Amino acid sequence: MQDIHPIINSFAIEGELFSVQANKSGHINSTYIATFSDGRKYTIQRVNRAVFPRPKAVMQNIHLITNHIQQKVDHLPDATKRCLSLVPSKTGEHFTLDEDGELWRAYCYIDEVDVFPFLDDAQLAYRFGEAVGTFQAYLADFPAEQLSTTIEKFHHMGHRYAQLREAMLNNRVNRLNAVEAEVSYLLGEEKRGMALTNALESGEVPLRVTHNDTKISNILFDKKTKEGICMIDLDTVMGGTILFDTGDMLRTGSITASEDEQDLGKVHCDAALFTAMLEGYRAKAGSFLTQTETLLLAESGRATTQIMAVRFLTDYLNGDVYYHTEHPTHNLDRARTQIALMQDLDRKWDEIAHQEHL
Repeated sequence: MQDIHPIINSFAIEGELFSVQANKSGHINSTYIATFSDGRKYTIQRVNRAVFPRPKAVMQNIHLITNHIQQKVDHLPDATKRCLSLVPSKTGEHFTLDEDGELWRAYCYIDEVDVFPFLDDAQLAYRFGEAVGTFQAYLADFPAEQLSTTIEKFHHMGHRYAQLREAMLNNRVNRLNAVEAEVSYLLGEEKRGMALTNALESGEVPLRVTHNDTKISNILFDKKTKEGICMIDLDTVMGGTILFDTGDMLRTGSITASEDEQDLGKVHCDAALFTAMLEGYRAKAGSFLTQTETLLLAESGRATTQIMAVRFLTDYLNGDVYYHTEHPTHNLDRARTQIALMQDLDRKWDEIAHQEHL
């Protein structure tokens, strides 16, 4: 383990450091839990420059939105648990740089919370939806144009299809013939998949703050109240449409199998979970949603599933250069799982989309 004592000492934390433990639950940033002799804990992270080439912009975005949220929650019970709190460096910045120029940050550790790796309960699904809606409600009045774009065209469907076509044209590792069915299906769905991108670019839906990775494991749930109280993993926060977030919530929360399930017969949309998430979400977000946003809520789940299918298939055709893989067809399995979910969403569309009109 890297000696991070000099890093910890560069933050404005008083007291005697008791222990440092690596946290290996994340897949992108290097994370450590620093415990001090008086029991206080801090999360220390190195931001991965390979994924986030503009780490200072990432930190400025986080600094802006956490300050905004903290002003909204200061009067609430357990306010310190409801928003990530950056610890300043001794020079007054909200990060520090090591001798190699790598960027590190420190958060106050949030205790007495639960984290769930997946969703399998309708009551938890409702709480999940509430948490996403609450996060967006806190930021509904934040001017999203103030945020930097840290990953260009992250959820832009047209851009992802252009990447797919380039991968098909190059066919670097001669895999195109093996995926004719998947390519044909996704190309046939391109027009419908553009719904969110087109709505944002035309101004039909407003530019808002988006988290862009709203899976359930990025929400902290209070152990006592079971409320989803804090959204974490804010590195991808940017301006976009909130439908990117509802879409990822619905995609990751309603699927009945793992993302790389090879038995596609196990891959379905759990309509009860899908509906519960939407109900919880609208309970908190209904006050600021526009009519068009409301009408596209269920569609956002399908579109986000589609964009992931395109991305996984593109990486498979490119030779698995973006996503970590454990076997030769891993990305293809992921793409097929997303396609199977899209198809089951379509079979159940009348059942899951009815809330748009309530």
